[in-house]
Amino acid sequence: MANRIIAGTRKGLFVLKPDGKGWTVERTAFLGSPVPTVLHDKRDGTLYASLDLGHFGGKLHRSDDFGESWQEVAAPAYPKADEGADGESLKLLWTLASGGPGQNGMLWAGTIPGGLFASHDRGETWALNEPLWTMPERARWFGGGYDKPGIHSVLVDPRDENRITVGVSCGGVWLTEDGGKSWEIRTRGMSAAYMPPELAKDGAIQDPHLVVQCPGRPEGYWIQHHSGIFRSTDDLESWQDIPSMGPSIFGFAVAVHPKDPDTAWFAPAIKDEFRYPVDGKFVVTRTRDGGRTAEVLDNGLPQATSYDLVYRHGLDVDETGDGLAMGSTSGGLWTSANGGDSWTLLPDRLPPVYTVRFTSI
Repeated sequence: MANRIIAGTRKGLFVLKPDGKGWTVERTAFLGSPVPTVLHDKRDGTLYASLDLGHFGGKLHRSDDFGESWQEVAAPAYPKADEGADGESLKLLWTLASGGPGQNGMLWAGTIPGGLFASHDRGETWALNEPLWTMPERARWFGGGYDKPGIHSVLVDPRDENRITVGVSCGGVWLTEDGGKSWEIRTRGMSAAYMPPELAKDGAIQDPHLVVQCPGRPEGYWIQHHSGIFRSTDDLESWQDIPSMGPSIFGFAVAVHPKDPDTAWFAPAIKDEFRYPVDGKFVVTRTRDGGRTAEVLDNGLPQATSYDLVYRHGLDVDETGDGLAMGSTSGGLWTSANGGDSWTLLPDRLPPVYTVRFTSI
């Protein structure tokens, strides 16, 4: 199996392959078009890419030959107002996830304005998850960086394909254990500093920037939240606040080791309206003891006048836990082969990077 990195950017999709010294661009697609999310379905090898075409709306494309050719398939679409969706329309297809191993062709899609969609036929058709959409708590969701709330994290539990976690900005973390028929809020221990004190612990207004789950120890989760970093070690029963993590606990991206839930990486920044590296030094922070201590990793990263920000899907770790890839808003893409101890910049400057994903073909 050969490793690849798939990068979705503001101006197209890029597939990178190892070249003996680092990584090089192998092929491109959709040049000139924003590609906010990509998915390589390891069950059958299918590659999916969403496009954000502005006035022309969100689109979804599928490739059965790893990007050599593409065909357009249906994008999730909200029902009309008289059919129960409040007259909403798709603003962004923000994330895609494969169903369980026994659910061939099953996909999940998280969108703005906060809808979760399911497909049972590799994206040919989609259905809005009505129980999540119609629950009363959704009325308290609101937009963070976007005008509308959005689902950016969809995690299918490797132990049980009916156990699915979604992260909503701004709307908290929700869990279903029956394949989406019912949902429970799972935010105990989180706090939102941007709210009045009496509302700070309201689960339905929390702003998780990204939620990740450890594949090898799936009871372990991490969140990069607007108000800090949180960790769950008990299958989402509770969250623990991580009070310190290098230069900042604010950021968007988080990656967790595939086997060790105590090890996680973050891309810190100055919060709120600033959103650039602290002191202009671009770093990654890593913990290997569940957040008790942190390491600041900067070898190979720009340490002066850096204004690179890493979006929530812009950091990934491979199946070994040693390989890391990170793309920034300035078009830099860095890789590490040693868990982040040192980094190498891709020679080719890319457009602003929305998402990076490791995969094997």
